[in-house]
Amino acid sequence: MAPAEGVGYHRRHMATSRPAPRQPVRRPTSGKLRAILQDVGTPPPAPFVPAPFQEAALAAVRSGDVLVAAPTGSGKTWIAEQAVSEILAGGGVAWYTTPLKALSNQKFHRFAGLYGAESVGLLTGERRINAQAPVIVATTEILRNALYGDRLTPQLIVLDEAHYLSDRERGTAWEEILLLAPGRSRLLLLSATFPNAEVIASWLAEVRGKRPEVIVERVRPVPLRYVLADARGRLIPPDAF
Repeated sequence: MAPAEGVGYHRRHMATSRPAPRQPVRRPTSGKLRAILQDVGTPPPAPFVPAPFQEAALAAVRSGDVLVAAPTGSGKTWIAEQAVSEILAGGGVAWYTTPLKALSNQKFHRFAGLYGAESVGLLTGERRINAQAPVIVATTEILRNALYGDRLTPQLIVLDEAHYLSDRERGTAWEEILLLAPGRSRLLLLSATFPNAEVIASWLAEVRGKRPEVIVERVRPVPLRYVLADARGRLIPPDAF
């Protein structure tokens, strides 16, 4: 049956008469807030120069255990990357652990770019890639389980986000790694929130027979600024700055 006369016209008319999508309303930003936001952005490129705490930690991990407490964004991962690179150059094995699968995946791709895909493996429970590689990125519980077999003896074990040691639910995994790690394995603990670093170091001295070097950095290279503003870009309270 042919469509009734006028139906096609009606449909075309309805299709062209839909209201246009609403455009977001650009609200004015106060001059004070605009001045604050001018400092936000990517710094200009410059040659990389290691900070004194990074150099001290790298030197220390060449001969023993190290506990690094430094603010977020200060470059703790650089220490681990350099240490892992030296382990690879010497034909050794290194494990790098994180508490999160997503973070382990991120580090895996980062390390594959640094050391070559053939040199890096990933173990997270859900993913198993190149498990015999000399550099293994894993979640912390995977390393804990591997140490139960008493056959794993990596030259370097990196525990990123090591403050999870105090976590009520998962902290035992970190504790067991510290207890089970072979004496010949050097430990590198990294954390931005280690208020009791000296206490942890004293405990490690008891359970491992040697006290780790404690490296503390308090200067944050990327300062934090707290600003409270409303939807119109006005600072709250108005005289805050």
